[in-house]
Amino acid sequence: MGAERVVVYGLSTEGYSLACQMAIHGANVSIIDESTQSAISLKPEIAKTYPNVSSLKEDEPLLAMEPIDVAISKAQYLFFAPRIRKTGQETKTEVHSKFKDATSSLKKGSSVIYNLPTGIGGNGENVSLLEHVTGLETGKSIFYYYYPLGGGNQPPKVIGSYNNKQDQNLAALLASNKKEITMVGISSAEHFHAINVLTRFSGLCSILEVCKFAQDDNTKADLKSNDLQNIFLDDMVSGLYDLRSLGTSFEGANTLMYLINGSLKGVDGYIKRLIDEIRSTLKKNDLKASRTKIALSWSLDQHEMRGDKIEMLQSLITRLRDYIGDVEAYSDPNLDLFHNDKTTILVICSKSDYENLHKKQDNDLIIIKGNPLCEITHKE
Repeated sequence: MGAERVVVYGLSTEGYSLACQMAIHGANVSIIDESTQSAISLKPEIAKTYPNVSSLKEDEPLLAMEPIDVAISKAQYLFFAPRIRKTGQETKTEVHSKFKDATSSLKKGSSVIYNLPTGIGGNGENVSLLEHVTGLETGKSIFYYYYPLGGGNQPPKVIGSYNNKQDQNLAALLASNKKEITMVGISSAEHFHAINVLTRFSGLCSILEVCKFAQDDNTKADLKSNDLQNIFLDDMVSGLYDLRSLGTSFEGANTLMYLINGSLKGVDGYIKRLIDEIRSTLKKNDLKASRTKIALSWSLDQHEMRGDKIEMLQSLITRLRDYIGDVEAYSDPNLDLFHNDKTTILVICSKSDYENLHKKQDNDLIIIKGNPLCEITHKE
């Protein structure tokens, strides 16, 4: 592989992982940190030393930097992998604003690889915006590809190519740490991604809805022996951005919209059930709200492209505070959460948090697993 000039727009977990992979395999890579508005030169030794964004930011090594527009103007390949934190209607505005920022300095002959998920047909809008911003014709003087990263799925096995243009250099860049990448049309890539997202969420929501009816202890115990106990809130929320993006693709009532809306309702229904379980735990244990603390253990990656999990945690805190004033989120498994004069209900929201925390013991500690069964694992 030659030393292709690559720019990754967005110091996100997914963008950084891709940048490291390409740097280690010989590409000339810069990654744009949106917060500092600068492009960092990512050398192979830096990529090997710092496996993720957190370790890079914590250590703050001296890195060669240049202005964003200078880096982008030299790019042969621009990967668009920003962190998106707006929600609802504002999401699209934030994405479009960042996409304009990322592409305005591109030169003729360069390629854009779009790494956020879109709905079906969503890339058509991106291509129009790219042509408007650059003044270049897509497929002739500038090239466009679709390669959605993250969101609860493995990296795609296909990359969507506008006008089916085959680019073996790009395929080689992306295949560095996995099997060969197949190039397909943009529409095909959108359909593959939609199938993956819907398959995952329809399966997940089937589990959530059926588990609602598991009321007796024997049934719960039998279900617990299955892998169901290892699905946590973290898994349920992963990829909601993709599902919502897909929902914007259709108008009116059709079967796909029933699947999408049913999945969104299934996740929201689970959140309500989890809150009800916490409230009923207070009643069963004769706990006063004023003498109880809720500790939500959810170690979130603050650098992910999608903000779904951060948004969901904030929403959960707000909704719980309607019942109990003292609600806090914790992300450090080594923190000693429990030395206070209140009874603590620890709600564990991810598998890694459970593995780190469930052995903690405290006389006034009640643990609720944020899994489909909402298990109360023990009270010491």
